[in-house]
Amino acid sequence: MGEKRLIPIAEILDENLTLSLAELAQRGSVHIEIIIELVQEGVLEPQGEEPEQWRFSGPDLIRMRRALNLQRDLEINVPGIALALELLDELDELRTKIERLERGLFE
Repeated sequence: MGEKRLIPIAEILDENLTLSLAELAQRGSVHIEIIIELVQEGVLEPQGEEPEQWRFSGPDLIRMRRALNLQRDLEINVPGIALALELLDELDELRTKIERLERGLFE
């Protein structure tokens, strides 16, 4: 898809970063059709109604890369990726709750 450009981690984590569909595809080194499929399955939730209006954040770029890694490493389809990410999100939430409870109990 062209030249790969390393993206500074601060830029990726910037909630104020906004990327169009084409920019996300370029920065993620992925075809636009794949991003559209990820949006259709609920893996990514851009701002805007139509693909031409979609805007993605830095965390969306991270989520997309995580999804593509799952697809590559586990050879699962997009609905499977959506389910896996949903379960991973729930796991992260539970870990956060446990950490908060432990801090409350042991402080």
